[in-house]
Amino acid sequence: MTSLFFLVFLFSSLLTPNVDASPIYIEALSKSLLFFHGQRSGPLPTDQQFSWRASSGLSDGSSANVDLVGGYYTEGDNVKHNFPMAFTTTMLSWSTLEYGEQMGTELQNALVNIRWATDYLLKCATATPEKLYVGVGDPNADHKCWERPEDMDTPRTVYSVSPSNPGSDVAAETAAALAAASMVFKEVDSAYSLLLLATAKNVMQFAIKYRGSYSDSLSSSVCPFYCSYSGYKDELMWGAAWLLKATDDSYYKNFIQSLGGGDQPDIFNWDNKYAGAYVLLSQRALVNNDNTFEQYKLEAESFICKILPNTPSSSTSYTPGGLMYNYKLPQSNLQHVTAITFLLTTYAKYMKATQHTFNCGNSVTIVPDTLISLSKQEVDYILGENPAKMSYMVGYGTSFPMRIHHRGSSIPSQPHFSCADGLQFLNTSNPNPNILTGAIVGGPNEKDAYADNREDFIQSEPTTYINAPFVGPLAYFASGGSA
Repeated sequence: MTSLFFLVFLFSSLLTPNVDASPIYIEALSKSLLFFHGQRSGPLPTDQQFSWRASSGLSDGSSANVDLVGGYYTEGDNVKHNFPMAFTTTMLSWSTLEYGEQMGTELQNALVNIRWATDYLLKCATATPEKLYVGVGDPNADHKCWERPEDMDTPRTVYSVSPSNPGSDVAAETAAALAAASMVFKEVDSAYSLLLLATAKNVMQFAIKYRGSYSDSLSSSVCPFYCSYSGYKDELMWGAAWLLKATDDSYYKNFIQSLGGGDQPDIFNWDNKYAGAYVLLSQRALVNNDNTFEQYKLEAESFICKILPNTPSSSTSYTPGGLMYNYKLPQSNLQHVTAITFLLTTYAKYMKATQHTFNCGNSVTIVPDTLISLSKQEVDYILGENPAKMSYMVGYGTSFPMRIHHRGSSIPSQPHFSCADGLQFLNTSNPNPNILTGAIVGGPNEKDAYADNREDFIQSEPTTYINAPFVGPLAYFASGGSA
């Protein structure tokens, strides 16, 4: 299977000159996937790529008498937040579904990264009947310490939602992740694919039957860290959209329609899924020619018109250097950029497949290359074509962040440093001793300035959900823009 994808990759690179193919995208793709090795929790395999990481969190779940070992640390700390982790998994899977044939030899690495997450999410969904585990580690205690995950002695508190303490948002996102991954593994491991899909259906029913936000149920354990600010309706639509794609069951189509219209956002991230759901559902209108999904196509195009500069409805700000900048949610700005860039690239793919065009309320026709041009601008900015001449991917290019807000990267592997002792490595101006290759940081400010300051977590902290959506556009451009 991998050799077939490699041939597709090779010939598409040679035959599609419309976008300049460059080995820099291939390198960035490889490193963006390698990053996830640095975020692994649980027992590390022999092919673990970062020698400064070791097994950790080996008793996770024991306080609740369940096995919740595995998964990913969400960002630069030692907590497993399932809400953004599930979104990360969904986006890695969507990237692979749309661009797997363009990944070449990196396809296998993408599959490994997805399975590392889904193995953990399956545990969370099946360990206890009528309960979904949604995180491990006390974020309040964790944020008072600066320790490597291998050395952590902070409480590994277990969090869950249930019929009496619902969490439709985190449950539906978990269902989306499992459903999307079930399609990735359908031809690779059919038994595993069926297990993922069956579990996705069960978790989605839990989300639908027991309505409520996990932020209300778990309060300070998840807020302000990963509150569900947008509510849970967007996740219900998103989760059902993925199950519809995985099953083609009309039940999910009818459920989506019963939700009515959603918000008209100009963002897409781990919290607000409306734009992603619109683009995913629009494929049925554009590619499958199903007119009953026309409203989602229109919603997707309304979203894109808010993103594109110089349209009547544009509401997206750009830095002087051309980077999308979200003034409303500036923390970890590149999370919005990578996620929106994925949607632009993917909608352009659907447009190309059907020779579709649209306009944004003026006479200017939006063609696929309009979206691809903006997508490439954002990708190239992150990779170093910016006023600072700096890559915001660690280990990529000649100039990149050296002082990222990340415990494992910033603390020497030996000897053991306690909670308080580790703070010296947070506060020092020295570069991190361990290079977390492929990590994309929060990024520069609205004036294209980046301080490379470990204590400025808004700019310097990497997260799994920044990297995951970036995988798709990188694969697209690595293949010469063929999809």
